[in-house]
Amino acid sequence: MDIAETIGGTLTEREFSPFREKWNIFRKDRSAVFSLWFLIFLFVLAIAAVLLTKYSSPFNPATVRLPEKFLPPLTPFTSDLVQLEDAPPFNIYLLGTDELGRDVFSRMLQGTPVSLTIGFVAVSISVSVGVLLGGLAGFYGRIRLGPITVDTLIMRFVDLMLCFPTFFLILTVVALLPPNIYNIMIVIGLTSWMGTARLVRAEFLSLREQDYVMAARSQAIPEMRIIFQHIMPNAIAPVLVSATIGVATAILTESALSFLGFGVQPPDATWGNILSDGKGFIFDAPWLTFIPGFTILFVVLAFNLCGEGLREAYNPKLRQQR
Repeated sequence: MDIAETIGGTLTEREFSPFREKWNIFRKDRSAVFSLWFLIFLFVLAIAAVLLTKYSSPFNPATVRLPEKFLPPLTPFTSDLVQLEDAPPFNIYLLGTDELGRDVFSRMLQGTPVSLTIGFVAVSISVSVGVLLGGLAGFYGRIRLGPITVDTLIMRFVDLMLCFPTFFLILTVVALLPPNIYNIMIVIGLTSWMGTARLVRAEFLSLREQDYVMAARSQAIPEMRIIFQHIMPNAIAPVLVSATIGVATAILTESALSFLGFGVQPPDATWGNILSDGKGFIFDAPWLTFIPGFTILFVVLAFNLCGEGLREAYNPKLRQQR
């Protein structure tokens, strides 16, 4: 007799699967589902933006049209002073132009994959470091290295890192290094892993005493196999939730760095340096500030709402409290 028949035939095997159960819970949160679809659209747009801004002349974000500067959004292209091959996409300035007559829509398109890449790569570095150190502290924490244990050594290092003002630490490091996209990703990733390390350590401390882990140890299964096949799959859920929210934090950090002039430098466009370029014209051309500003707001909000939906789906205690 299968599981569905055992519980009265009310559930099919497909509905009883863990993934199906979590998806059913996640989709009840309309804001999280809407955010997920928005992020999927954003990823597709980012892929298309890479191709359009490199190989399509109308979408070239570096095209300068000085007679067309400071045009508001939705202005049609009717100038006789600009060559037809320099016309904007669809012959309309969808998001207006900046102080050099560059199409803001094309620049925002170029900045989309750059900002998202920085967010995801920085979080990947952060999660890798956090999972490594948190796993070591949780699984091998009782091993002594002289007068202190592995757990004490790693967690005191985490506490030390948390004592530093992270943003000012990033500013200091970026000021000493060339401000390119690779250094930005690495610096953000290496200064934001502490929360992940604490999460993973707590999960490992709880899971290493479970019966199935003790049974695996009694059968002389190698420790690496126990870690990666028995403990890690059960400890990774809160890390995924934290990583989702961490992408939003990384995008905010990069935007703040670019706004201050320490982020990705021209000719590469990001939402942060587009916002920085527009701050001097906030009264003459407010769209140069509001468009990238609201874009950052909506994207960060979408990541946060999606992360909250995942947190509720993976945490039964939160579901019981609602």
